[in-house]
Amino acid sequence: MAEGEGRRVLVVDDEPALVDVLATSLRFLGYTVDEAVDGRAALHAARENRPDLVLLDVMLPDMDGFEVVRRLRAGGSGVPVVFLTARESGKDVVTGLDLGADDYITKPFRLDEVAARVRAVIRRTGAAAAPQVLRCADLELDTATYEVRRGGVLVDLSPTEYRLLHCLLLNRGLMLTKEQLMDRVWDYGEGDPAVLKTYVSYLRRKLDALGEPLIHTRRGVGYMLREPEPEGT
Repeated sequence: MAEGEGRRVLVVDDEPALVDVLATSLRFLGYTVDEAVDGRAALHAARENRPDLVLLDVMLPDMDGFEVVRRLRAGGSGVPVVFLTARESGKDVVTGLDLGADDYITKPFRLDEVAARVRAVIRRTGAAAAPQVLRCADLELDTATYEVRRGGVLVDLSPTEYRLLHCLLLNRGLMLTKEQLMDRVWDYGEGDPAVLKTYVSYLRRKLDALGEPLIHTRRGVGYMLREPEPEGT
């Protein structure tokens, strides 16, 4: 069995030639490789393809790699991250590691070094990336199967509805502003709030058909998912 068989890596760099070299090298070792050349594409690929590791350049055209990691972590992703960068500043290294990066490689680098770091980080963090089942009352979301159930009944959600519910469950009991939800679910913070309102309505309709309301609104602020209040309170 090839060393990377069954593992998926996302390579993110604004230099297409470098992305191609890294992707080709990792594919030769058996990894499945996804590619992105900016931060938004990276966030989309990480969310949709669920890689085992992200090789991430710090300098990207739309947002830096640090912001990509912030958004991944804010959205609940614990995917291991290895930064690739030409920067040598100790401050940048500390920033990346403080944000939850797992390793840091400075350009120029050898391909065998990158492969060794990828192998070591995946081996070290494999147990930490185990799937979760998120719960609130009788609602369950399984991150391994992407299935949502309420009271044991399977709830059919669109990808956007799933991401919205996942974000609310990760922050159960906390009021999330409209801006926070737009940023974490759609990867941008200045979209039309009407889009968020529409998807909250879709999600409520499906969940409330199976039990008491779980998603609550604070007018002018945002939304919260919490367990129903006990009767008599």
